[in-house]
Amino acid sequence: MDGSDLLSIGQLSTRAGVAASALRFYEAEGLLEPAGRTEGNRRQYTRDTLRRIAFIRAAQQVGLSLEQIRQALATLPEGRTPTTEDWRRLSESWRSTLDQQIEWLERLRDRLDSCIGCGCLSLDVCSLYNPDDGAARFGHGARFWKGNSSEQVTRH
Repeated sequence: MDGSDLLSIGQLSTRAGVAASALRFYEAEGLLEPAGRTEGNRRQYTRDTLRRIAFIRAAQQVGLSLEQIRQALATLPEGRTPTTEDWRRLSESWRSTLDQQIEWLERLRDRLDSCIGCGCLSLDVCSLYNPDDGAARFGHGARFWKGNSSEQVTRH
């Protein structure tokens, strides 16, 4: 591979539209293969790294964790640019995760006004939706956005 096939970290950053610090982070997290180095110890990346960065950014935008991204990238071939089939296989494996994310976001969108609409902004003390913090028995986090309902809280 001659030098024209390699990109400096600055060139890769510009081409990929991400900060050089993000590239170093991706590399440290195992999302990108360690860069080759020049005699002056400067990073050099192969051009196929651009596709991996696009993949990482797309996966982040749909809410996948770094661990999910890392696991997916580990299944891609080394030494060659991933094919359309490689990307199709990965996208299929994420379908159920993405469907769950979509469902969660729709619930968030549809129920957001039920809390904010009353103005109290405190489900710990809300006598309408969460009397005596009854939602706590369903677990941690935003229980109503995760699928529990105020009807479940008031029935028990």
